[in-house]
Amino acid sequence: MSSSRSGGSGSRTRVGRYELGRTLGEGTFAKVKFARNVETGENVAIKILDKEKVLKHKMIGQIKREISTMKLIRHPNVVRMYEVMASKTKIYIVLEFVTGGELFDKIASKGRLKEDEARKYFQQLINAVDYCHSRGVYHRDLKPENLLLDASGFLKVSDFGLSALPQQVREDGLLHTTCGTPNYVAPEVINNKGYDGAKADLWSCGVILFVLMAGYLPFEESNLMALYKKIFKADFTCPPWFSSSAKKLIKRILDPNPSTRITISELIENEWFKKGYKPPTFEKANVSLDDVDSIFNESMDSQNLVVERREEGFIGPMAPVTMNAFELISTSQGLNLSSLFEKQMGLVKRETRFTSKHSASEIISKIEAAAAPLGFDVKKNNFKMKLQGEKDGRKGRLSVSTEVFEVAPSLYMVEVRKSDGDTLEFHKFYKNLSTGLKDIVWKTIDEEEEEEAATNGVARVTAR
Repeated sequence: MSSSRSGGSGSRTRVGRYELGRTLGEGTFAKVKFARNVETGENVAIKILDKEKVLKHKMIGQIKREISTMKLIRHPNVVRMYEVMASKTKIYIVLEFVTGGELFDKIASKGRLKEDEARKYFQQLINAVDYCHSRGVYHRDLKPENLLLDASGFLKVSDFGLSALPQQVREDGLLHTTCGTPNYVAPEVINNKGYDGAKADLWSCGVILFVLMAGYLPFEESNLMALYKKIFKADFTCPPWFSSSAKKLIKRILDPNPSTRITISELIENEWFKKGYKPPTFEKANVSLDDVDSIFNESMDSQNLVVERREEGFIGPMAPVTMNAFELISTSQGLNLSSLFEKQMGLVKRETRFTSKHSASEIISKIEAAAAPLGFDVKKNNFKMKLQGEKDGRKGRLSVSTEVFEVAPSLYMVEVRKSDGDTLEFHKFYKNLSTGLKDIVWKTIDEEEEEEAATNGVARVTAR
């Protein structure tokens, strides 16, 4: 393997022909990293699963089936899986890198969508879900962060067949694991009496359609039991701007009884759904499953095992990893560089970032000092930090990852990301943390002048 590195004084990790970059997201079983194929220059996302965590339940057969099926799926609205690799301890799933951000970022920035636009995305979502169901793959965790947009604005569903890997279908043919984000989950899933994956996925699609058109959730309660009660009774009200045919359809999808809930085949015949409908066009290709077979062979001791290799820069004092141009662009919505860095320290989702002109070690010290009084245990590893909440929250303990990247000489980007726990609790934590970080956040001259003008009660006039 030839040595290849992005410039800068940090070190990079190579897995096979891929150079790993920044972490795009993480969960209990997996981490997703930005990566670049050093042979072709193509950008990809690599999902890294902990082999021991995922496989200890004797799930090899099911996981192999799901990954094999996903590799065979070529659908315009499903994130593509390119190949699978394994090391002794990890499984690497190489996926299409989608540049347009999450669909729900559109709602966060622009508010609810018009009915025609919401319908267009809903049609693409149903196309993807129906196709995967026809191949025996269920998502089981359809939620906003799994709905991405490509550079052309087409919907791409991610994590199909991967979101619920450690789950099993029992002898009764039903799934028996409660998973998913509570607000999007069907009542029968919460009930834990077994459920039909196709019907449960459709319920989640109904919640997503409601959010696209309303700009808020149909079921929203801060108390979990109160939320479950609303979901069990399908206790929701459509806002007045929904057309009557959209209201009727949503009520048929959000039917708490799975046996009377509308099916996808009935939905596709619905008049509201059919308006402006374009069936997807498929790409046929020869796909080999040799890589999947080789990493799941009985002994798990394949000759094709890859090795994670760290490739060091020059020997010298430790420095943050320098972010290359591809990664920098990947942090923005599509290629709109104006949204690279959040200007305000206010509303965040599961991750946010800010820039600073202070040194990397000063930034790390400041974060540590701001996090400790909030009841967080801090673990440091060079220019990465793991902040672990000391108390249990709604979804266990809140865990937050931070990393400092060098963007240019004396300009650093700091990424703060929820790695475990509740997103609302992460919002509160970040709001409190940001108070202690105000003096290290870099402001542009324009922002400083605006603040000064606001303080002095002067309206700032820009000459044109």
